[in-house]
Amino acid sequence: MEGRIIKATGGYYYIAHGQNMLECRARGLFRKGGESPYVGDIVSYREDGSGTGTVTGISPRKNLIARPPVANLDYMVVVVSAAEPAPNLFVTDKFLAVLEHKDIEPIIAVTKPDLADPAPLAEIYRRAGYPVHITAALTGEGVPGLYDSLSGKLCAFSGNSGVGKSSLLNALAPGFDLQVGEISKKLGRGRHTTRHVELFELPNGALIADTPGFSSVEILRLSPIGKESLPWCFRDMEPYLGNCRFADCSHTKETGCAVLDALRCGKLGKTRHESYVRLYNEVKDLKEWERQAPV
Repeated sequence: MEGRIIKATGGYYYIAHGQNMLECRARGLFRKGGESPYVGDIVSYREDGSGTGTVTGISPRKNLIARPPVANLDYMVVVVSAAEPAPNLFVTDKFLAVLEHKDIEPIIAVTKPDLADPAPLAEIYRRAGYPVHITAALTGEGVPGLYDSLSGKLCAFSGNSGVGKSSLLNALAPGFDLQVGEISKKLGRGRHTTRHVELFELPNGALIADTPGFSSVEILRLSPIGKESLPWCFRDMEPYLGNCRFADCSHTKETGCAVLDALRCGKLGKTRHESYVRLYNEVKDLKEWERQAPV
């Protein structure tokens, strides 16, 4: 039989099985081969006749992120607060580049519009080609539009602690009953609140991964991008790639660079290109073996 892993904890995998979940262990051959099932995986399994089962195979994945451990994502909702904590454009752009590299479609949710004007932040990313939802968990502003966009998809929520991930999930589906962390005034960030990875189904068929609190920086550290691939991870630069005077153009300072021409003409956002240059300088000297980090 085939099914999707809905929950994983302590070496047990819970697979959607009719209207119930079947508790399974994975075959030892996975451990020997260095492979593990993940939440979101489509797997083959067998029932053992005692209300439990065994995972016997893992179907090919379209993507995988190891932290938080989720496979086959359709969307990653990148949650960025307008204030408390203040948005970090470079970290957001770097994270978006990783998602592009891993073929995961980002959706941006801007939270806390009552604390600062969210329009400038939203405009940067709408102009870059990303869907942006301005949301307020307490009032429900923007929540229906985000809810509709996730229909029938497997999604995870990401963002630095304190940006309001749990509050937004509670607004999308109050039945989740997620804990909401308080903002730490001293550290300027929230406390991690959730404990394990589990998929919850919304009435519209969306599967939402409730993942442990984590910093976007962790995914960035685990997913280095080579300098050759990096330009293609900035979707707003893509229309100009291949039109530069030099085939090996880095799009940072060269004469005849189509990307820089677009920047000067106002067709490309300044902060987005600044993030690209900064990231390019971080990765330009990476050796091939340094790119083979875990996902």
